[in-house]
Amino acid sequence: MLAAGAALGGCSTLPTSGPMAADIVSNGDSEIERRYVVADIDERTVAALSSLPGPSLRARFGDYRAAPESRIGVGDEVRVTIWEAAAGGLFSSPAIGGVSTGSRSALIPDQTVARDGAITVPYAGRIVVSGRTPPEVEQIVLDRLTGKAIEPQVLVSVSRNITNSVTVTGEVTSGARIPLSARGDRVLDAVASAGGVRGAMHETFVRLTRGRNTVTVPMETILANPQENVFLRGGDVLTLVREPQTFSAFGALGQNAVTPFGRITLSLEEAVAKVGGLIDARSDPDGVFLLRFEPPATVAAIAPGRPIDKREQLIPVVYRLSLRDAKSYFLARSFRMRDKDVLYVANASGAELQKFLTLVSTITSPVISGVAVAGAVR
Repeated sequence: MLAAGAALGGCSTLPTSGPMAADIVSNGDSEIERRYVVADIDERTVAALSSLPGPSLRARFGDYRAAPESRIGVGDEVRVTIWEAAAGGLFSSPAIGGVSTGSRSALIPDQTVARDGAITVPYAGRIVVSGRTPPEVEQIVLDRLTGKAIEPQVLVSVSRNITNSVTVTGEVTSGARIPLSARGDRVLDAVASAGGVRGAMHETFVRLTRGRNTVTVPMETILANPQENVFLRGGDVLTLVREPQTFSAFGALGQNAVTPFGRITLSLEEAVAKVGGLIDARSDPDGVFLLRFEPPATVAAIAPGRPIDKREQLIPVVYRLSLRDAKSYFLARSFRMRDKDVLYVANASGAELQKFLTLVSTITSPVISGVAVAGAVR
């Protein structure tokens, strides 16, 4: 029976929650088929991961301290007001008996800048305003009216600003197209103008799209680091997205489930505790693994010398941690979890033998009981 137990102890037909720690390491280190990279969580690995830059609005879009210059664009509505120094001119009422009886100014109705980028001003003709500032347009109108109107003065204003506005949508109280002020507006200014964040702060991410570039950062990153609160530009799209961060837990842990972070940052130590810790009767303290996908640059930093196919955008990586050493708990505290990480704790080798002995006991107990009853009857 003991010989049979030794033979069946390593049998793959026994129920188990996943691969053994040795199987994970050997499959990753196989030269025949390298399916993933195995990296130990040590000081070098933690330092390499901590030094890698995360997504940043400032790094991608810059942070221009000067307010953006307001220029007129196609679709904007422009208002033109013209004054004359005396009555009887092009834009003023005629004088009666040498006395002016009416206004000496004229308000041109609001005009939408057409696709050709121009508007029409009486006696000044068609004027291209797209790409110009209001003072520049004022000077053009003034030059064209000189000699026609009586000492004209011109004021040009943008009554409806489409070009210099940003679109704020997503998890805000009131999504809208918000015009940028002359002093310049930052990300949080636009969010406040849209009524603020609607969901939980630690589950909200800010996605800024400018042209063909899009960067997504946590809202708490902008709140904690003012440098990430960059100036917005006309045409920007600001989307607030609610993305609860979660990780999956499997194996010899107190709870096997998809577990939310509950905060913006979560360490490996906190993740293990969050799912009830390791099960004493089953777990292998040397077999704590974290599975995730990493870009080639990260793999080169944590596993120098390993052959990497740079054509792959993401490479599967298995991080290994041994909790037999007390120092590992400090490393686990410095190791940051990421959204959709997989946490797995392998069973100890002794747990497989225990399963087999339990199976043998289940089979033999009725037989032994029957023999005992038969003996008693005799």
